[in-house]
Amino acid sequence: MKPIKLSPAFKDYLWGGTKLRTEFNKDCDFDKIAESWELSTHKDGQSVVESGECKGLTLSEYIEKNGKNILGKNAEKFEYFPILIKLIDAKDNLSIQVHPNDEYALKVEGEYGKTEMWYIVDCEENAFLYYGFNQDITPEEFKERIENNTVLDVLNRVNVKKGDVFFIDAGTVHAIGAGIMICEIQQNSNTTYRVYDYDRRDKNGNPRELHIEKAVEVSNTVKAPEISAGKVLDDATTVLADCNYFKVVKAEISGEKEFTADENSFNSVIIIDGEGEICCDGECLVFSKGDSIFVPASTGKYILKGNCTAIISMV
Repeated sequence: MKPIKLSPAFKDYLWGGTKLRTEFNKDCDFDKIAESWELSTHKDGQSVVESGECKGLTLSEYIEKNGKNILGKNAEKFEYFPILIKLIDAKDNLSIQVHPNDEYALKVEGEYGKTEMWYIVDCEENAFLYYGFNQDITPEEFKERIENNTVLDVLNRVNVKKGDVFFIDAGTVHAIGAGIMICEIQQNSNTTYRVYDYDRRDKNGNPRELHIEKAVEVSNTVKAPEISAGKVLDDATTVLADCNYFKVVKAEISGEKEFTADENSFNSVIIIDGEGEICCDGECLVFSKGDSIFVPASTGKYILKGNCTAIISMV
């Protein structure tokens, strides 16, 4: 098995912008490109193989053709493909929202919950996001504040800069603010409970649906924990997140660096800046900013060459 390029599924939510097309080379004719699903087998949007002999297959079809062993031993504990990776261009504010944990989501929605991680790829000056609450509140107060439009007063507002990392555990109320570009690594789920949406309307002029009862049931309403930085491994690599669902590393390449996709997990490589090539067993695949590469489990050693920044994810 060799590394392959993937092309994403796109979403045109009303808060999206155009940077995924103009700065990340995405081939999409939507007026607004809010999200590109770079690694996805989800029914709401699948990645498609862009290189190699399996070109044109969806990622699900590629896995079915080559066998689940290409996902690695660590993926065996998951009923479905374990993660979903997106690039998100928030030109405007996203809704205030929350995701359920596995137990609640499987019972109520029929899919996994959603713990996720954000890496701030870029942002405008004075950009901010919401991450949990700025004080302990009760579920009753949370519901009351949603209904009387004062929920923003108790949310933890955090100014952001390029390179910041946020781990969003299931049950954490959150929202990406305007002017932020994010690489999001998450559980393979598309269940979102919208809490507050600035009274915005959809394309038909209707208020967007809120999910207040469910949101109150699943939200953690204590004060948000401190935000921790990534763990630096060496001059080139930093661990951004390491949890039960995924491990994420940022790699800054100037020249070349060796990585390994062993029998335990595939590697997903998202190029968030620069260009270069990925080489394995004497064969090289050229990449540039915005590219998504899937490296099957048991591929063994591979080398990233060039001047680039990559987000490498595994399970």
